[in-house]
Amino acid sequence: MTLVPEINGERLLGRLDAFARIGATPAGGVNRQAFSIEDRSARRLLAQLALMRGFTIFQDGIANLFIRREGSDAALPPLMIGSHLDSQPTGGRFDGALGTLCAFEVLEALEDAMIEARRPIEVVAWANEEGSRFAPGVMGSMAFTGTDTAAWKSIVGVDGASLATELEATIAALPEARLRPTGMPVSGYIELHIEQGPSLEKELTPIGVVTAVQGTRWLEVCIEGSAGHAGTTGLSYRRDPMVAAIAAIHRLQTTIMPLDASARLTVGRISAQPGSINAIPQSVTFTVDLRHPQLERLDAIEAEVRAVCAAEVDGQHCSATIRRSFDMPGAAFCPDMIKIIEDAAESLELTYKRMISGAFHDALFIARVAPAAMIFVPCRDGLSHNEAEYVEPADAIIGARVLLQATIAAASRPTRTR
Repeated sequence: MTLVPEINGERLLGRLDAFARIGATPAGGVNRQAFSIEDRSARRLLAQLALMRGFTIFQDGIANLFIRREGSDAALPPLMIGSHLDSQPTGGRFDGALGTLCAFEVLEALEDAMIEARRPIEVVAWANEEGSRFAPGVMGSMAFTGTDTAAWKSIVGVDGASLATELEATIAALPEARLRPTGMPVSGYIELHIEQGPSLEKELTPIGVVTAVQGTRWLEVCIEGSAGHAGTTGLSYRRDPMVAAIAAIHRLQTTIMPLDASARLTVGRISAQPGSINAIPQSVTFTVDLRHPQLERLDAIEAEVRAVCAAEVDGQHCSATIRRSFDMPGAAFCPDMIKIIEDAAESLELTYKRMISGAFHDALFIARVAPAAMIFVPCRDGLSHNEAEYVEPADAIIGARVLLQATIAAASRPTRTR
C-alpha cells in the first residue's frame, strides 16, 4: 500500500519553536547572524535532525549546508529546496528559518510515506543571506553560482570579526558534514519564504506565487567636511558633513518613492566621525539601499542620488565619494516552475496570486543557473526584519503543504537548463 505524503504540522511548528530559541531575544525575535556561535548552533541542530533520519549532509567552502535524500536515479542532478538560517541582529523567527524548516519537513514527509522520488532532493540552508554582519548578503548562493569570492577573504564584519576566520570556524564546527566543491548542477530550486509585506494578509490570500525579484543596489556615501568646536565655530566658517547628509537624505526621501510607486530607497546606517557630542563631524557616512524591478529605472535612481548628494555637499563646501557596495540585477523566474507551484496550490484548493518580490533572496541567484521559483506565505502586518515578525501556524502549514506538492512534481520533471 502506497502512503500519501502529508505535512506533520505539529512537528513543523515544534521545529520552528526549537530554532527560535537559538539566538532568542527578549522581545521574541532572534539574533542569529551569519557565522556566529548562534548560527553554528542552528546548523548543528539541523544537521543532527537530518542524520537521525538517515539523510546525508554536506557543506561547501562558503558553509552552505546541504541535506540529501536520494532518488531512484542518483545520476540525475538534484532538486533543491530551502532557504537560510541566519538572521538580522533584531530579526524575526520566521525569515529564512520557515523556508528551511518547511523544506526539511518535506523531506521527512516523503520519508514517512516511503515515497521514492525520481531524482535526489536536497534541502539547502544558504550561508549569510542577510548580510547584516558581513556584507554583501546572499554570499552562499552567490558563491554557489560562480561569483568570484577571492575579495571576500579580507572582509571585516560590523563587529570587527574576520570573515575568513569566522567562516573557517563555522565549517570546522560541523565535521559530520562532508565537504564538497562549491557549485554543482541543479535540476531546479524552490524556496518558501514569508512575504515580508502586507498584501497577502490584507487580501486574505494564503499563497503568493513569486514570478520575479526586483533589482537591488547598495551605495555607500562618505561626505568629508572639517571638524570644529561646536561652541566656537560660527555658521560661515562651518563645513558640516552632517548638514549635507541630512539635506540630501531629506530630498531623496521626498522625491524617489513618492514619484515612483515601484521604487524603494532606504538609508539604513549613518555614522559620524569623530562622533563627539560637542564637535562638528569630520566625516559622515551613510548607506543607501535602492530597489526597482526595471534596470533602467534603477540606473536613473542611482544617478539622482549622486546628483542630489553632489548638490548638497557643494552647498556645505564639503566633498563626497559614492561607491557601490552591492549590485544585484533582478531576475524573472522559470515559467515551468511557476506553473508547478500554481498547480500545487490548485490541487489543494487554495487561492493564490502572482507577485514580484521586493526583497532579494537566494532564489534570485539560483535562477541564473537553474529553473527556480518561490512561494510566499502571509506575515502579520507585513512586518519582517523585526522581532515582532509573525506567521500564523495555519499559514506555515499551508505553505509547507504547497511546497510538498510542488517538490513532488518538480522532482519528477525532465531535466532542463535555465
